[in-house]
Amino acid sequence: MALISFGLPALALAGENAAADPLQPLNLTLHWVGYSAIAVFVVAYVLAMFEEVTELRKSKPMVFAASLIWVFIAFIYVNGGIGESAGKAFRASLEGFAELFLFIMVSMAYLNAMEDRNVFENLRIWLLSKNFSYRQLFWITGWMSFGLSSVCNNLTTALLMGAVLLAMGKDNKRFITVACVNVVIATNAGGSFSPFGDITTLLVWQKGVVPFISFYSLLVPAIVNFALPAAIMHFWIPKAQPAAASEAPVIKRGAGIIIFLFLMTIVTAVCFENFLELPPAAGMLMGLTYLKFFSYYMQKTPGKTNGAPDTDAMDIPMIGSNGQHEFDVFKNVANLEWDTLLFFYGVMMSVAGLSFLGYLELASHFLYGEIDPTIANILVGIFSAFIDNGTIMYAVLTMLPDISQGQWLLVTLTAGVGGSLLAIGSAAGVGLMGQAKGIYTFSSHLKWMPVILLGYFGSIAVHFLINADYF
Repeated sequence: MALISFGLPALALAGENAAADPLQPLNLTLHWVGYSAIAVFVVAYVLAMFEEVTELRKSKPMVFAASLIWVFIAFIYVNGGIGESAGKAFRASLEGFAELFLFIMVSMAYLNAMEDRNVFENLRIWLLSKNFSYRQLFWITGWMSFGLSSVCNNLTTALLMGAVLLAMGKDNKRFITVACVNVVIATNAGGSFSPFGDITTLLVWQKGVVPFISFYSLLVPAIVNFALPAAIMHFWIPKAQPAAASEAPVIKRGAGIIIFLFLMTIVTAVCFENFLELPPAAGMLMGLTYLKFFSYYMQKTPGKTNGAPDTDAMDIPMIGSNGQHEFDVFKNVANLEWDTLLFFYGVMMSVAGLSFLGYLELASHFLYGEIDPTIANILVGIFSAFIDNGTIMYAVLTMLPDISQGQWLLVTLTAGVGGSLLAIGSAAGVGLMGQAKGIYTFSSHLKWMPVILLGYFGSIAVHFLINADYF
């Protein structure tokens, strides 16, 4: 009863607003629902940050927070007779997560298929056969991450390079920890200058506020953002080198075709978005059928590997001598990424709820109405270290502030690379925490935050220096 009595003022307001405009959301920023939602979100995020201390998976508090926030919202709206508005808002937000989930699911299916075909193992053997030192491997994997993330999404790139790092540095956890931080910085920086390299740039491009070719003016600032912290971290990398690979590289049948099909899947997703105005997830799902049809071909035309039939693990899992399934791609994907995917669900739905309560409009008025746009865009980048950068950019585009193209490029840069400040600030960091559990953690990344901040502000300074014409 106490809960209902606290909600009575809002119910009265709901009735008035519903009569005026049933589609207009209520402003509950000064109501107990708004305060409660903020408190729940903050507590959940703190618990997610300290996952390695509490040993509580980060998805659990975030999903609970998202559910509780929308329960609060629904309580007010249903009792005000406008529950349908809250339901529509929830479904619209859920659609965004569904697209992200399907996109990542297909990426993981391809990554696991390539892992089964020994693609990453062969890359590891090739790198080790060159007798590179740990410091050289640190730079090689960093630049590879930077380049790959400009054409692949940052999560896919980070997990690909993470698999290579874990294989190469299995005897040196110190190397893996610092190299993972470097990969997160590199992938976020590499995706920030390409229109389809990251969800932030893709959102900005599709909104039409920055032309396609203008994104590449962020290339040099992105390089500074990656290279400056890497140059400092370089001195903390062991001078030793890993043991040379003694085994001969053996790549399984179909590996090259799977890599090609993955690239075609990325192209398909980009084409769906740009030419057909369909979500990238639809293109990724079409790309998944490429892999499934190839799996069927592999199944029907078994080759020979070391004298044994080479069956396709995608449709008929390979059976080992112990009778166990040696490979099941969808099981591997589920085991690796469900915690990450549900964490993203919690973040996206929580932020959507806070936006629906009116906090987004409040933030827009403060950031782009009361302070300088440059300071506002720098703050947006810092905020993206705490909240997924795609969600932050979506919020900014919803605000649609009246700023110059140079400022739009600035917020694209800061939102993209600001996620590197914390391990939970980007999909790359969250994914790597799941992949390298106990080695790359929130606290191990936090130690390098001052160095990452140096690269963050360095890239901003370079942007103002070389892209002055855009302001």
